[in-house]
Amino acid sequence: MTDEYINKILQARVYDVAKETALDKAPMLSRKMGCNIYLKREDTQPVFSFKLRGAYNRMVQLGEAEKARGVIAASAGNHAQGVALAASRLGMPATIVMPRTTPSIKVESVRNYGAHIVLHGDTFDEAYEHCQALIEEQGLVFIHPFDDPDVIAGQGTVAMEILHQCSDDIHAIFIPVGGGGLIAGMSAYIKHLRPDIKVIGVEPDDAPCMQQALLKDERVMLDQVGIFADGVAVRQVGEETFRIARHCVDEMVLVSTDEICAAIKDIYDDTRSISEPAGALAVAGLKKYLQREALSDKTLIAINSGANINFDRLRHVAERAELGEQREALLAVTIPEKPGSFLKFCNAIGRRGITEFNYRYADDSEAHIFAGIQLRGGIQEKYEVLEHLQELGYPVLDMTDNEMAKIHIRYMVGGHASSIKDELVYRFQFPERPGALLRFLTNMGQDWNISMFHYRNHGADYGRVLAGIQVPEHDRQRFDQFLLQLGYQFWLEEDNAAYTLFLG
Repeated sequence: MTDEYINKILQARVYDVAKETALDKAPMLSRKMGCNIYLKREDTQPVFSFKLRGAYNRMVQLGEAEKARGVIAASAGNHAQGVALAASRLGMPATIVMPRTTPSIKVESVRNYGAHIVLHGDTFDEAYEHCQALIEEQGLVFIHPFDDPDVIAGQGTVAMEILHQCSDDIHAIFIPVGGGGLIAGMSAYIKHLRPDIKVIGVEPDDAPCMQQALLKDERVMLDQVGIFADGVAVRQVGEETFRIARHCVDEMVLVSTDEICAAIKDIYDDTRSISEPAGALAVAGLKKYLQREALSDKTLIAINSGANINFDRLRHVAERAELGEQREALLAVTIPEKPGSFLKFCNAIGRRGITEFNYRYADDSEAHIFAGIQLRGGIQEKYEVLEHLQELGYPVLDMTDNEMAKIHIRYMVGGHASSIKDELVYRFQFPERPGALLRFLTNMGQDWNISMFHYRNHGADYGRVLAGIQVPEHDRQRFDQFLLQLGYQFWLEEDNAAYTLFLG
């Protein structure tokens, strides 16, 4: 049912603008995982992403009248750059609609190729809707980022290159998935020629649109998606890409933000190049698959799909990489409030490195410590540390997977405020653009007192705030209405152990 794509891939016009990228062995990662691991270096394309393959293959086949009208695309970045470069080479006008939250590095790259940029909305969906309105108004030709046969065929040339570059017995190829264009084109080609090779898609665990579609055997629309891996932040896979995936994809693997950050570091260690989060998805999935299957001496390939990352986002990546690699544990430990307690606790930790150590007086009898501890033995060592501390009588909680603790608490251990009444604690996420924080505070007005506030710029597309707000019981319903009208994502966190131990 996908044989028609073989000729389309073989005849795809991609090499006018794209290049055949290297298939490089990752020696350090290979030694660590006990397998032969190769990286397909699509991050080295002229626009630092595979996306120009599909965009150009679609646009080069347009008729003269369509070229004269010009093309339009909605994209958060990589597809936009592919369309802009293709339009520049083909001498046609291009309009790119991008969310206002798009990283500046991608906006400037698109602008440098001469495309007309329209910034609209805070999400891809809002940009896409505006794009459709402009098509109606101006008669522009829409270049879909993934759900188009010519785009799919262009992306499929990545698989064509791999199969003639690697003569080994390939066990599996790992492919990042957003809307599904790359995995559809690659899997159609791979399964036609080498059905023995496993095709494994990888998605963030907060944007699993293909995984859910395959699980339910129908396309689903996710209520919301995480945007850390912005290149794959898609709420619904394409109709044609899903049709192909149903027949050609063996498995989907979901990975966390921390695991993606660890994969970015793995790629850097082997290549000295920095992948964007979506670009490192395949490596993160490959590692998780190998840990689950306990394979050795197999050949596996991961698609390094892009390198368009804002420099200021690297701080967040570096902080989370050690957690994703299970080389750091975050612990909340209660110790007696008396002389010598610190020394006794440090002796209990032993000669392990301390990555951070935050302390706050709780009362006359006890104190709470927020500690980061380096691990050499991974998750098993973490369990050993927890068990050892518990045997010594320390109340201890594992905060390693507590999102509020990782984003906020570790930077604001400031003590309890026992006199604060009617405090509700919420974690907010809102589009990171000029004025967003001001809008939040302006909408809050002077109706409720803010008793606690923490905001830290992570170099990401979304800002994150932890706020304590005093809301009397009789005013809760009106406050709930305010939250809904605000339009930001929010989570009630007053029962989170990180809050109760260190701030509540």
